[in-house]
Amino acid sequence: MTINIDGRFDDDATVSVRDHGLLYGDGVFEGMRMVERRIFRCDDHLRRLGFGLRALGFELPGGLERVRDVLVATCARHDEDDAYLRLVVTRGVGALGVDPTSCAAPVVFCIADRIALYPEAKRSRGLDLVTSSLRKPPPDALDPRVKSLNYLNSVLAKREAKLRGADEALVLNGRGVVAEASAASLFVVRSGVLLTPLTADGALAGITRDTVLTIARDLGIPARETSLTRADVLDADESFLTGTGAGLVAVGSLDGAAVGDGDRPVFDRVQRAFEHAKRALGTPVSRP
Repeated sequence: MTINIDGRFDDDATVSVRDHGLLYGDGVFEGMRMVERRIFRCDDHLRRLGFGLRALGFELPGGLERVRDVLVATCARHDEDDAYLRLVVTRGVGALGVDPTSCAAPVVFCIADRIALYPEAKRSRGLDLVTSSLRKPPPDALDPRVKSLNYLNSVLAKREAKLRGADEALVLNGRGVVAEASAASLFVVRSGVLLTPLTADGALAGITRDTVLTIARDLGIPARETSLTRADVLDADESFLTGTGAGLVAVGSLDGAAVGDGDRPVFDRVQRAFEHAKRALGTPVSRP
């Protein structure tokens, strides 16, 4: 593990108990990947982080260049060529109370480490999903385009899935339409067409999600965003999840019912192309 906090390397680094990122979830983050010493779609991740900072009204001295410097330095120092990267900007230390103007300066830190969300055996068989009793907050309450440090809805959805013996949760919005999994995007395949929920329905505009849509079109696979229901997942020929941490992983069942017959030709084609894209779309990082 490699940790860089505001340009200082410390594998035991901590943030203050008075940091508003800890106290109130006031901050933004990006989950990223380094593959063969290349940061996957680095500029796109930083652009989304920048949008989150603007949306939350952050005044970050040094701007995104400061964030990029912390990110690149962390990757350069890390002793493995592949890593999961957690890039975080908190509001910083402030007075008790939600007033963000009491915070003197934002804190920027980056963690590089390994991550394994699902065992290989489960990836091979496909994940078991359950429909969560929780609902995705509407955009006028918490816009899903902002990757804030407030992930409690996702945490509770994941907890519910595990308590019910499943690997993941299918999260619906207040209208009963599919938003995403607890912390991953959902895809279904029906009659050769690749479908994924609309961002307007609560889906995060994920970087991996966007890459998969582009790959599908390059492969000649019809692909589009559309509203989906739980029944659409149950009726799918194939289904899979995508995310920086998860990668691409097939769905085996939903609420105890098998999804598809186990044959996943579209998923297999997209996954092979994605393995190539992870390298081709990376920004090189040299060792110091």
